[in-house]
Amino acid sequence: MSVDLPFVTKVFAALFAIMNPIANVPVFLSLTEGASDAVRRRVAGTAALGTTIGCLVSLVGGQAVLDAFGLSVDDFRLAGGLIVLTIALSMLQGSSSRAHGRNPGEKQDVIDAESVAIYPLTIPLLVGPGTIATLIVFGHTAESQGKWLDVAVGVGAFLLLLTAALLAAPWLGRHLSATATAITRRLMGMILAAVAMEMIVTSLRNLFPGLGH
Repeated sequence: MSVDLPFVTKVFAALFAIMNPIANVPVFLSLTEGASDAVRRRVAGTAALGTTIGCLVSLVGGQAVLDAFGLSVDDFRLAGGLIVLTIALSMLQGSSSRAHGRNPGEKQDVIDAESVAIYPLTIPLLVGPGTIATLIVFGHTAESQGKWLDVAVGVGAFLLLLTAALLAAPWLGRHLSATATAITRRLMGMILAAVAMEMIVTSLRNLFPGLGH
């Protein structure tokens, strides 16, 4: 069975853009500030496992959730595209989206270093609304077009990179400049905006067939 490399690259790029391991390294370091390297490695491992589970649930169970609420994938694709677009616009402006972060009240909470692995690191920083929406759409594409292998390769490759980035966060934090982080955030914002527009345009064409002519 051959692999659709352009589609695999698209899946990988979309996840890289929306979860952005490079931009989240400083976030990881700030959340685990004062913790030992051993604790940080445990936090990284737990976050990577939680993110993997969240991605699998979104991919495999997403359609069942839509069916339970009587929604079509195009309804969700449109809503998801708008969410992803707002995240992309925030990244282009050099700020973090509230959809993948904590509100001011939550930021005041005192969080133990190891407890941050699930909240807020895994949810909502990594597996937030934009990630879930994107994965549900990719899951539907895999189901309808027989691209499960391609999706698995793209998601798996990204999760390996994410795990490596989290485990290497202490080292990366000593070598990654603020300028590099800012440039990466904006570049990923452009890629994410393109993914969002494709989701929106595809959903509108399917919901309103006359727009395609």
